[in-house]
Amino acid sequence: MPKLSDTQLVILNAACQRDDRAVLPLPKKMGGEKPNLAASNSIKSMLKNGLIEEVDAKVGEPMWRETGDGHGVTLVATEAALAALGIDTRGETSDAADTAKPEKVKPKKSSKGAKPQAKEKAQRAGRTDSKQAQLVAMLKRAKGASIAEIVEAFDWQPHTVRGAIAGALKKKLGLNVTSEKDEKRGRVYRIND
Repeated sequence: MPKLSDTQLVILNAACQRDDRAVLPLPKKMGGEKPNLAASNSIKSMLKNGLIEEVDAKVGEPMWRETGDGHGVTLVATEAALAALGIDTRGETSDAADTAKPEKVKPKKSSKGAKPQAKEKAQRAGRTDSKQAQLVAMLKRAKGASIAEIVEAFDWQPHTVRGAIAGALKKKLGLNVTSEKDEKRGRVYRIND
């Protein structure tokens, strides 16, 4: 699996938080329904690597492109994207009667089949070997963890650490993460239960 850029992480995080895993519309800073150049290049790379795929667009959905027959195509995140983000889908319901996967699009061909039903929202169980789980474990220690310690442990940039704490841990998981300034270690983060 290739290393994900910050742009790809933002796009995939946004898509994986939606029930239908729709990639479009992108966050406003990336162009919304019309991706900017960096977002377009990231999308093309993720398509090539199987992290997202093209599916038939429904009426009113944002389109990625039109096929030769005038049919619209949109983008959805794949299981590989969930795996790349460390999201475990084993806890999701897999009853075929309740949940249908959208049909993959074959270029230049129109697929007229049954419309996929809405996917039920299911809580995903976290993997214990993911970087996110390791980060949570570091922050649950009595001494917590500083930005420098997390950067060293995961080989991340400092802004990625701050983004993971604010986005994945605080907003997405709803954890109570506090921070305080330590003269020797710098800013130290802890998860308070």
